[in-house]
Amino acid sequence: MPVLLGRLAIVLLLGLMVVAGLLWSGAVTIPGRFNPFAHLRIADDVNWLTRFKLSRLERDGRQCRAVLAETPVSHRPVPDRLSEEGCGLSDAVEVSRSSIGLSRSFTATCPLAVAWALFEKHALLPAARQHFRQDVVRVIHLGTYACRNINHRAGGRRSEHATANAIDIAGFVLADGQQITVKNEWTGDVAHRSAFLRALRDEACRFFDVVLSPDYNEAHHDHFHFDMGSYRACR
Repeated sequence: MPVLLGRLAIVLLLGLMVVAGLLWSGAVTIPGRFNPFAHLRIADDVNWLTRFKLSRLERDGRQCRAVLAETPVSHRPVPDRLSEEGCGLSDAVEVSRSSIGLSRSFTATCPLAVAWALFEKHALLPAARQHFRQDVVRVIHLGTYACRNINHRAGGRRSEHATANAIDIAGFVLADGQQITVKNEWTGDVAHRSAFLRALRDEACRFFDVVLSPDYNEAHHDHFHFDMGSYRACR
């Protein structure tokens, strides 16, 4: 039996190598969203390959910028600025707006900006239409870059904010002028407002490496924290 299993494993491995070779060479064509070698496209439906393709952008700045150029995110490159304190900017952009307005512009790493574009199209806009039957027209955020440690502690490791690899979201403005804030609505009395925010927290976990909400700790009672760091958390 062990010999048979070993042979089956070898056959399976060889089959996968053949399929990969055919896909890589272009001899076999499948839709880009199902092709692990195809570049990420924001417009494609989200599937199990989306996170894999997004993770590649964290190691390939040129490809990341090419993907970002195809999104509605209005941005311009920001010069690299590194420091010995573990803070600074590398391969970052300044985002002024996208298909949704912003309370102010923000600076972000390219992968964070791409993850935001995915979140906006595949999570934020659909959730607003589902829960409120209208669009979100503006996002209220608390910023991205800040040279500090996690939770503003005197010691410990640097926050992803120290490299503009994180964004804090405080609320949203709907087309009719309503404001939905994390501080007031997360445990508020209006069920569909709270459900909207909880849906966003859950959906954000498909695109960002770390998603923290008021359920995580008191420090996040009034905002969502999204980042593209080296850890995985959805709380």
